[in-house]
Amino acid sequence: MTGPLTRRYRRLLLAYPRAYRRARGDELLGALLDAAPPGRARPTAREAADLIRHGLRARLGRPASRTVVAWAVLVAVVSGVFAAAFATRAGWETARPLPRAAEARAMLAEVLPGQEFDDIEDAPALFVIYGQPLSWNAAHSLLFFDGGEYAQAGVGGSAVGVPARPPGETVELVQRNLREHGWTVYPTTLRDMYGCVGPPCDPAAIPTGATIVARRGDTTFTMEVNPAYAGNPGYLGAVFQRATPVAVYPFGLVGGLLGAVVAFLVFGWASRRTEGRHPARVAVKPLLGVVLFFWWVPTLWTLPLAAQHHLDEPHPSWHPMWEWLGQPTFSLLFLVGCGAALLGLALAALPRPDREPVGTVPRAG
Repeated sequence: MTGPLTRRYRRLLLAYPRAYRRARGDELLGALLDAAPPGRARPTAREAADLIRHGLRARLGRPASRTVVAWAVLVAVVSGVFAAAFATRAGWETARPLPRAAEARAMLAEVLPGQEFDDIEDAPALFVIYGQPLSWNAAHSLLFFDGGEYAQAGVGGSAVGVPARPPGETVELVQRNLREHGWTVYPTTLRDMYGCVGPPCDPAAIPTGATIVARRGDTTFTMEVNPAYAGNPGYLGAVFQRATPVAVYPFGLVGGLLGAVVAFLVFGWASRRTEGRHPARVAVKPLLGVVLFFWWVPTLWTLPLAAQHHLDEPHPSWHPMWEWLGQPTFSLLFLVGCGAALLGLALAALPRPDREPVGTVPRAG
């Protein structure tokens, strides 16, 4: 059997396990060719989808199941995105060190001449939690829903009190100086300093703060300009950070693909192991549900919020990928899912009762 249609059918049959292809591949191929009308050069989309779906069911050890492929895909996708997030964290290690305090002070003098900024210090690490590098002392914060404090560090300072210039004049001066020194300036974000309390309430009377963001090379700049109002002193805050390194993207892509492939293969192994009369079959399915719940729910809840945040404000550099997945804020839920996954795999590894131990000598008849 040769020809383009035969070759294309054979490629689709690669979705089936090798043992299945050896036993029934020619029979299945013959049936497909017999059913094909004369002159057809390629399988239909429906045929291709059916062959791939049934082939994956066979690879997962459950050829009669209608849902096993969907469960496998859900596990592979969520595992892939988490693997990509871990890989991007490794990619961040390729970033240049943050500017030193002296360099930050010099850049601030270019941006806003004559303005003194306090508390300009060297950053202890690229990412910090409560201003300190990540350590075991932060485990309690990470595990009990305070992991949002783990964030990218920056070098900058602040000035509290009535500013030397009105806020509007400060914003215009900073934008002009940034452009003159080679920075790309993004649209300024304006925000009300408080909401209406009333009625009566005049929105036009609410003081407005501004956030200026810019980027030059691999350095990002953010400045908050807040006016004085109702006993609150004016405030200026500026910080320099590193933009996302280029290496983050290939790291994330490769890590995500590897994570998804490994997860699919491990799922297939566990599925084949627990098919039939396996003693852990009843327990493994609920554990899979626990894994998917604790991995997918925080991700689906956080992802639209992160997307909306990035749409509402300009970002010279997007937030790290793990924040889009709700990590490490929901790291406790992620670890619970990991524990359920490991327990399920350990149960799947138990010997099946319908298999004789290796080395057993058959008893004479």
